[in-house]
Amino acid sequence: MNAEDFRAIYFTLRELTQSDTAKKNGITNLPKPEHIENLQMLCDEVLDPLRWIYGKPIMVNSGYRSPRLNQLVHGAKNSQHCRGQAADITTGDLDLNRKLLGLILAHTSRVNFDQCIAERCDNLGRPRWIHISWSEEPRRQVIYKN
Repeated sequence: MNAEDFRAIYFTLRELTQSDTAKKNGITNLPKPEHIENLQMLCDEVLDPLRWIYGKPIMVNSGYRSPRLNQLVHGAKNSQHCRGQAADITTGDLDLNRKLLGLILAHTSRVNFDQCIAERCDNLGRPRWIHISWSEEPRRQVIYKN
């Protein structure tokens, strides 16, 4: 799949590939066609349904990462970000992030996620962001990280 073929309802390919860290370090963070296809599936199966259920904008902190970018941000070596299968998302508000997490868990029949990680939760269980991914065989794995 080419960039011009990417069609998501609420998300753009640009927001799924942009990175301040990449810009700062002169890294081209351009996905290959197979990554674009995975990003399309991530939107079709996870992000667009979640955005529709939530009813408000959701920001992508990190989507696709080239191997070099993933290394710079200390991402996992086998990160789904490098395959275009994951995004770190936020509402911009801790309480709303917790609400968004609750919606993901309440709507697992419509939000076809592989992995959902509530990242850097505070003592009230509010995540700073949510890592959410897609795969052809979703595990429906939920993890809380402090």
